[in-house]
Amino acid sequence: MKGVIFALLGGACITLQGVANARISQDIGTWQAATITQLTGFILSLLILLMIKDGHMREYKKVKPLYLIGGAFAAIIIFNEVTAIQMIGVTLTISALLIAQLTFTFAIDVKGWFGVQKKKMKWPHYAGIMLMIAGVIILKL
Repeated sequence: MKGVIFALLGGACITLQGVANARISQDIGTWQAATITQLTGFILSLLILLMIKDGHMREYKKVKPLYLIGGAFAAIIIFNEVTAIQMIGVTLTISALLIAQLTFTFAIDVKGWFGVQKKKMKWPHYAGIMLMIAGVIILKL
C-alpha cells in the first residue's frame, strides 16, 4: 500500500511540476524554466540527503556511467512536457505522457532491458494499454 501512495504522490507532483513549469516558461522561457526546476530539485534533494544521510556516496563508483546521467533526462522531459502543455493542454499532455511511460516500461519488462527481470505479459496487459490509448483519443476528440 505504501508503494501505491508514493506512486500517487509522485504522479500528482509530476502534474503540478508540469503546470508550474508551463507557467514559468510563459514568463521567462522553456529552458529557463527547466533550469530553475533542475536547480530547485537539486537543492531540495541535497538538503534531504544531508538530513537523512542514508546510503554511501563513495559507492557511486559501482553505478554504470550510463545510469549516472539519468538526471539529464529531466531537462528533456521538462522541455517536452512544457511545450506539450502549451500546445495541447494539461490533461491530454499528462495522458500522453502516461501512455508513453507505460508503453516504454512495458517494453523494458518484456525485453529485460537495463538489467530488469523479464516478465511475460498476457492479453489483459495489452488490453489495458490499448484502452488507455483509446481514452486519450477520446479526450482529443
